[in-house]
Amino acid sequence: MKATQQLKDEHEGVKIMLNILDRISRQLEGAGSLNKDHFEGIIEFLKGFVDKCHHGKEEDLLFPALVDAGIPKEGPIAVMLREHETGRNYVRAISKAHAAYTAGDKSSSKDIIQNVRGYISLLTSHIDKENNVLFGMADSRLSAKKQEELFEGFEKIEEERIGIGKHEEFHGLIEKLSGIYLK
Repeated sequence: MKATQQLKDEHEGVKIMLNILDRISRQLEGAGSLNKDHFEGIIEFLKGFVDKCHHGKEEDLLFPALVDAGIPKEGPIAVMLREHETGRNYVRAISKAHAAYTAGDKSSSKDIIQNVRGYISLLTSHIDKENNVLFGMADSRLSAKKQEELFEGFEKIEEERIGIGKHEEFHGLIEKLSGIYLK
């Protein structure tokens, strides 16, 4: 499998989780309720899978390989890196607002909703750029051997950053929450 295909496959799971997050934020806005366990699972997914694992694969392996292949770091790679950092800021804000909400400050729901919407908008656009522009550039410039090396490196990052079996746990969470929020 191409390394870029693995990243695209991961994007599909992320997009499903973004849809779930959208439904939860709408539920919070409309009914004023939020399932604490579900939301904490989503935050763990965003921090662990999306940032540490997925973005780690891109930042530590794919992007440097693209620079080595002649794609300027100041171009599309710089945009992706800025968007990764903006996403981290949204997740920190969501976590902070959620902590306040669960501590009894129900007014922080508006901060949860606002940051969730910003994060969803950012990641939706970000995924589209990676899938339709950056990964195409990667596929045209990286040899099959380099793609294989990246894929093997991705597996190591996954084991080191989130642990063996955690990827499957995150997919289980996506399936569970899809059954609840996306039916």
